Amino acid sequence: MRFRFAALAAVVAVCAGVFPAHAADPLTLDDAVQRVAEAHPDLRLFGNRREVLQAELDRASLRPALVAGASVENAFGTGEASGLDGAEITLSLASVLERGGKLDARRTLAQSRIDTLAVEREAQRLDLLAEVARRYVAIVAARRQGAIAQRDIDQRERIVAEARKRLQAGASPESVVFTAQAARARAELDRARARQRAVAARQHLAALWGERAPTFEVVDSDPLALPEVPEFAVLADWLSRTPELAQFVGERRIREARLQLARSQATPDLDWQLGVRRLQASDDFGLIGSISIPLGSAGRAAPAIRSANAELAALEIEREAAGLSLYSTLAEAHGRYRVAQLEVTRLGADVLPRLAKAEAAAAKAYRAGATSYLEWATLQAERTDARKQQLGAALEAQRALIEIQRLTGQPFIAGTPLQPQQGDNP
Repeated sequence: MRFRFAALAAVVAVCAGVFPAHAADPLTLDDAVQRVAEAHPDLRLFGNRREVLQAELDRASLRPALVAGASVENAFGTGEASGLDGAEITLSLASVLERGGKLDARRTLAQSRIDTLAVEREAQRLDLLAEVARRYVAIVAARRQGAIAQRDIDQRERIVAEARKRLQAGASPESVVFTAQAARARAELDRARARQRAVAARQHLAALWGERAPTFEVVDSDPLALPEVPEFAVLADWLSRTPELAQFVGERRIREARLQLARSQATPDLDWQLGVRRLQASDDFGLIGSISIPLGSAGRAAPAIRSANAELAALEIEREAAGLSLYSTLAEAHGRYRVAQLEVTRLGADVLPRLAKAEAAAAKAYRAGATSYLEWATLQAERTDARKQQLGAALEAQRALIEIQRLTGQPFIAGTPLQPQQGDNP
């Protein structure tokens, strides 16, 4: 299962953002994963659960106890049984002889539960790693949104400056300046909101390992760099490797062991007893022994056997249902990734470059007095919205990619990052 950790590491490695880290040692995904693996209580619990199951295995391996006994008969009565003169003292040793393979069945059941625990822990660990990746992406999103807001502020500053020049020249009213300043203030609000989201996202990530006052920054990378993902048919074939389905293999062993244990109850055990008896009156000794066997064991075991058989038969249906659910999840994630990947590519190749050229032309025309403030401001707003749309699509693709890799266990490394288009710096 180790390759699955590399898979999740690969996806977030391309989702870490594009801003300089301010901390001396920026946090990498591997660092976050290591902290979660060491500190998260859901993973630490498996150590205690294993100890419990190991104790149950030791208990299941115990044979029936030997029972030592002593009895006195014909004592302290009347006549010949008065006092201890006619007493009979018996010392005995008794136990149960298990039959039908009960001991092996108990051991097999306990051991199968221990073996399944490792798969359960792996599934839980992968879920936590996926959650680490999602929260990591949230930090990236906030930082990237802050950068877009900063670029928008810079654009709005240029409009404010040009509007003041037009106002001083008497070519436009003062309301244009106020409108431009309001647009700049709105962009500043977006930047402040993004910074606050980044703080909350860091706190959310640090909560996974119990850190209360995080100061780290994540490493630099490009969230627009999206890898190529195989066709859905290939991914569906890899789906059989997911731990969610592997758990059914271990569960089948457990239910088979329960069935075998139920069947073993149909074979009755033998209760035996051996001892020695001393006759006080004659000072003689004699051996005693007994064997007893319960009747009707097969009938009493039949309900448990039927129940175990039904549970074993239902397991295949449960696995089929889980497989369909995972298949649907994979299909939905793959579809989301393809759509988002297309959107990121087309926005970067077609939309943003044209909007950049249009905005530059509008700025030149505004300075020459050939166009209005509204046209220039509208183009700036559209350019900013297109950047936000591209970032939103890229983050949607990264989240879908995390889910795909969680299910398939395949690392998809991003190739060449999307390059900034001429006239538009992302």
